[in-house]
Amino acid sequence: MMVPTRLAITLVFALFLAACSTPAAPPPAPPAAPASTPTGLTAQDLADIQQLSARYAFAIDTCTNSGYDYADLYTDDGQFSVSEGWGDVGGVLAKGREALAVAAGGGKNGCQDPKTQLGYGIHHIAVNHVILPSGDGAIGKSYLLAIGVGKDPTKIELQGGYEDVYVRTPAGWRFKSRVHVFPNIKTSVQFGPGGLPAPPTH
Repeated sequence: MMVPTRLAITLVFALFLAACSTPAAPPPAPPAAPASTPTGLTAQDLADIQQLSARYAFAIDTCTNSGYDYADLYTDDGQFSVSEGWGDVGGVLAKGREALAVAAGGGKNGCQDPKTQLGYGIHHIAVNHVILPSGDGAIGKSYLLAIGVGKDPTKIELQGGYEDVYVRTPAGWRFKSRVHVFPNIKTSVQFGPGGLPAPPTH
């Protein structure tokens, strides 16, 4: 009767030792940081900047919130300019929230008659959007297709593109500056011979 009892005690003791020698489970790993792309910007950064550009087109075409939806896509001191060459500073068309709202066809007095605006009847489509990191945030460029030029809703014109400077703010990514680079402005359907007076480009 003693042998089985000793065997049982030995087995229990062995199991106890094995349990004590099992290493504790490692603590859970901390949440992973957002993965950076080769550009140094996260995938979320790129998506947010792309959304900023998409919201721009809707805001400039529709004068939502009396133009302030457009203005609020910029920093407080943000500016919009027009140039005739890539890399040129161009002529400043609007700077600051109030001026930008007016440039979008709105302002303190609400949206103006769209027929009096430079972009009347035009829809903006920015394509081939390239985004790169910079010391203060990011820079970008894209081509601009304008649909509805010459009061013809079926007519499309390549109107150069945009060169942008983006900065991250407490409200998210915003335009520090956007330059409409319009090399063919003087011969374009919109502003060429017989068209509207062109905005300043210097």
